[in-house]
Amino acid sequence: MLYLLDTNVISGLMRKRLEIRGRLSSLGPSHDVVTCPIVRGEILFGIAKLPEGRRRQELAGLATSVLADIPCESVPEAAGDAYSQIKVTRQRQGLSLDENDLWVAATAKALGAVLVSSDRDFAQVDGLTVDDWTQ
Repeated sequence: MLYLLDTNVISGLMRKRLEIRGRLSSLGPSHDVVTCPIVRGEILFGIAKLPEGRRRQELAGLATSVLADIPCESVPEAAGDAYSQIKVTRQRQGLSLDENDLWVAATAKALGAVLVSSDRDFAQVDGLTVDDWTQ
């Protein structure tokens, strides 16, 4: 099984949240864990916009360490198809989703991955399997 970690999960790993680390360490060899460039970009953007100083340096170090341990899977071409389908469906339902979240969901669908996130908005995306490791 392939798991795609969302931004809030990467952030949780940076904060050393035990429930997330526990789930990650309990996975067997038949499970792969990845993230994607959109999530990586969100993490790095959040750090880059902080003022220079100790906190920014600490978070940059944590991000470097966590992201080095989790492969970053490319966004496959099929994610474009999934993106358009998710976005039009949600618009027809009168629902919105952040653009980056749309791309993360589309990437997970295109990869056939379980999206690991505590963001409840993903639960309403048709055909997307979501697992919350914070529970």
